[in-house]
Parts: sequence; C-alpha cells; structure tokens
Amino acid sequence: MDAGLYIAAQGMLAEQVRQTDLSNNLANASTPGYKAQEAEQQSFGSLLLQNSTNGQSIGSLQTGVDIARQVTDTAAAPLESTGQPLDFAISGEGYFAVRTPEGVRYTQDGQFSENNRGQLTDGSGNLVLSQAGQPIPVNAKGTVEPSALGVFNLNNASEQGDNLFSGTAAGRGTGVVHSGELEQSGVDPISTMTDMIASLRAYQAGQSAIQSIDQTMQEDATNVGSLQGG
Repeated sequence: MDAGLYIAAQGMLAEQVRQTDLSNNLANASTPGYKAQEAEQQSFGSLLLQNSTNGQSIGSLQTGVDIARQVTDTAAAPLESTGQPLDFAISGEGYFAVRTPEGVRYTQDGQFSENNRGQLTDGSGNLVLSQAGQPIPVNAKGTVEPSALGVFNLNNASEQGDNLFSGTAAGRGTGVVHSGELEQSGVDPISTMTDMIASLRAYQAGQSAIQSIDQTMQEDATNVGSLQGG
C-alpha cells in the first residue's frame, strides 16, 4: 500500500473516533453531572527513508496517528439551583451510588425522583443508596435529607454509559450534598463546536489527500501502460 494512503486513512479513522466523542459530548451539554469524553491521539512515530542503492539516509516520514486512549474529564462543574426537592449535587469530591441490574454504579447526576415504593431513584429507576449501601426512603413531605445520601470516593472510575461509572469505592468522599441543586454538564458547547469543526477539516484533508494520491496512481498506471504498448 502507498504510504500516503495509509497515513491519510489512519488520520481519517482517528478523526471518526474523535467526532463520535465530540458529538456525544455536545448532545449532553445540558445533562446534569455529565463528564466529557476525550480521544487522545498519538503518533505512530517516523519511518527512516534510505536510498535503496547506496543506503544513504534521505530523511524521515511520519507514519500517521492513532487513538492512544479515550479518557473522561472528571473535573467538577459548577452547581445550579433548581429548587426541586429531589435534585441533589455534590460540592467537592465524591459520587452518588445507585443499584443497577449490573451492580452498584456511581454518578454525579443527582436528578432523582421517587418510585411507587417511596424510595429515591435515578432517572432510570435505579435505587439511590445511602453510605451503608441501603435504599433511601422519601418522607411524607416528598423530601430527603441531604445527609441520607451516600457520597463515595471512587478509584479507577470508568465511564459505562447513561452517565454512570464503575470503579472501586474507597470510603466516604469529602464532598457535601446540597438539595435543590444540580451539577451542570462538564461540556463547553462553544469549545466543543470549535473542536468538531477542526476535526471535520482534518478528516476532509485526509479525503483530499487520498483522492490526489489515487489520481496520481491512475495517471502513473496509464503512462506505464502507454509506454509498454509503444
């Protein structure tokens, strides 16, 4: 394969992954407690070029980029007052815990509600847990004391979708729970749109490079055919 085709194709694949992350981030720009996903790119390194006849070094050729890893920006976002009694936010370090069919998961999205058994649940109906790992009852006034919610330190947090994280709970977090507030999304819509435009242009540059190389290869093949026919 032509080296230029390979480099351009690798760059386009990396930008596809980046575009997926950026699109998902933008779609969650108003989701409480959402943490932005980022695709970190890395270079494959360079290839040393040498003259095939005498072995003299000609220079180096970059061999393209790849996705090194996908990470979650877990930085805290500002809190916003909602006035809703079952909305909660953590000021400082920590995660809420919820019981899902796959096991206990963690979140910073405190937009909770009450189920038909009078228990505090998240938006998917998962039970919100106390520090002792027990369901939390909603009182007759339709409220819950902030101190009733568990706040957990989380090691090796890994994004699982639906604004949930897996990881290893490591004691109580230092954050303080506030009722009637929500943590805002960690996505900056303006910078995300700017990154999407830059990523799209990089993808289009790869397309243009492939088209140019393909055209050159076709012309070379035609010229070789003409010389052989002559």
